Formats: sequence, structure tokens, C-alpha cells
Amino acid sequence: MALAILTVAVFALTVHTLVNALLLRRPPAGSRPADDRVAVLLPLRDEADRVEPCLRALLALRGAPRLLILDDGSTDGTADLVRSVLAPAGDRVTLLTGRPLPPGWLGKPHACQQLADAAVSSAADVLVFLDADVVLRPDALDAATAVLAGAGVDLLSPYPRITAERAGERLVQPLLQWSWLTFLPLRAVERSPRPSLAAAGGQFLLVRRAAYDRAGGHAAVRDKVLEDIELARAVKRTGGRIALADGSGLATCRMYTSWREVVDGYSKSLWASFGSPAGAAAVVALLLLLYVALPLTVLAGSWWGLAGYLLGVAGRVVSARTTGGRAWPDALAHPVSVLLFAWLVARSYRRRGRVTWKGRPTWRP
Repeated sequence: MALAILTVAVFALTVHTLVNALLLRRPPAGSRPADDRVAVLLPLRDEADRVEPCLRALLALRGAPRLLILDDGSTDGTADLVRSVLAPAGDRVTLLTGRPLPPGWLGKPHACQQLADAAVSSAADVLVFLDADVVLRPDALDAATAVLAGAGVDLLSPYPRITAERAGERLVQPLLQWSWLTFLPLRAVERSPRPSLAAAGGQFLLVRRAAYDRAGGHAAVRDKVLEDIELARAVKRTGGRIALADGSGLATCRMYTSWREVVDGYSKSLWASFGSPAGAAAVVALLLLLYVALPLTVLAGSWWGLAGYLLGVAGRVVSARTTGGRAWPDALAHPVSVLLFAWLVARSYRRRGRVTWKGRPTWRP
């Protein structure tokens, strides 16, 4: 009976993944040029080895939007690379030099706030925050602003297609999209005013300037590791609406290029995804029960365990197909992915306050 209940739970979650896949907002075909004035904001810190594809994609953007880039204390020649690559863009590019990090701030919120402050002069209606590892399609901004307008929201997170090449990346990275497609009711995220019901990805994020200012900007989330999610919550708290969208056809992003980067990247932030250690333990225990322990009962000849395993794989396939990821054979290793996720959560809590990222602390006690 217990195995049957667990299998039904996995079935329900997989159905929810499918429903979300059908409801996920997608850019309209043949988007026309945006009516909104758009400014692209790109914070950089020691990104010389990876940012060039992003910069060249910015040059090719339709509509020639205003580009504001902040060099946040780089020591690897990032600023020189920006000047070289973006020279053809002329005066529509502003390269800023980041100010020293004030007490109480984390690095990325501070960089984003400086960019938003500098964008005031551009009179932009929509701010587009971008990460250095994101490569936009030429019509990406037109398509994304069309979704923003069509959904009637103030903040939009069009998740790019996350590319993963090595085994460690392929085991862990797809869980990013799978998790919100499986556990987050997307239409409720848009309609509910509850700040706790929010998600966002800082790799590619659009927010209306008025809503950003009303929410307090990045100053309101100055000490938050997951500043993207916290900004979405701040927008909700001040009466705004948010939405997620499929951005896999608009942008690509390779967040990490090695297992060490995967481990360090998730260790710095996973702990902040949960309300408390007890909440994290409960979520991880549930995931292990449904997606690891249940499939393991196959070894004892359980048909329920086989059904649970196949349903878990099906959920991963739906997620991959929806977000432009790789379905096969990666989905078959879903129990291993969940095990690795559990280990990363535990490691993140153990190392909270002791992890640095690009020479800076990642947590303010």
C-alpha cells in the first residue's frame, strides 16, 4: 500500500509537469519590434574567458537597444574585451566601472543596482538584466517584451536553454527547469499576490522600470544570495505581477563548464532556496523517497517501483522537451540526479558562510 501511494504521488507530479508544460508562456511567432524602450544591463566580474559570445550577440540585437555594462572590479582584462568587441556599437554602449562593495551588500545586487541607476538617463520602460554566459537571439528582446505585454505582468523570467556537455552538468543542470515545472503551479504564480509563490532566473530577466523602482530595486535585496527570486518577491509585495516563460528559443546559457564549477555554484546558493534547514531536510527527504527509494524497490521485484521510476523519467523527458534540454539518455539517470542534488543541498548548508565566489563572500550573516 505504501509503495502504491508513493507511485500515485509521482504520477500526480508528472501530470503536473505536463500541465505546466502546456501552460508555460511562449514567445509569439514573428514578434514585431517592441513598443517599449529597452535597456540591457550586464554586470561582469572576471568574465574575459566566457563573455565574448554574449557581447557579440548584443551587437546583433534587433532594434539596437541601449547597452549598459558594468565592470565590477575585474582583474582579467574584461573591460578591455568589452571595449574591443562593442566598439562598433558606438555611443549606445555605456561601460561603467563598479564602485567598492558597501557594507551589507552582496556583489551581484550591488552591480545590478548601479546599472539600474545608470539606466535612468536612457528613459527605458523595461530593464533587461543579463548574465555573461547568456547568448541572445537577434529578436530575443522583441519576443520577450511581447510575452511581458501579453501576460500583463511586471517581471518576466524567460528561462534560456541551459546547455550542459559534461556528465556532471548533464546530471545536475536539468533539475533547474524540472523542479519549477514539477512543483510550481505556474498560473498561480502569476495570479496569486503571495510573495512566497515566486520564481525567477537572473540569467535573463525583464522588469518594468516602474515596478522595479516601486519594489525598491536591488537595494531591497542587497544581502540576498538568490537576488533574482527575492526581486520577484519584492515586485509581488508592492502589487506587481510576475511570470515565467520558455526562453529556450530566445537564448542559450551554459552556467558551468566543469564539475567543480557545478559544485561551487550550487554550494553557494542552494541553502537559500529553502526557508530553513528543517524545510530543506523535508524537501530533500521527499525527493529521495519518491525518486530514489521507490525506484530502488525494483531490485526486490516491485512493479510499483518500476512504475515510479518510469514516471520520474517521463517527468524529466517532458521537462527537457519543454525547455530545449537533452532528454535521452539523461532522463534515465534521474535517481542519480536527485541523489546528487541531495548531496549538494547538504554541502551548501555545511559550507554556508565559508564559500566565496570570484573572491567575495556569498553570504551576509
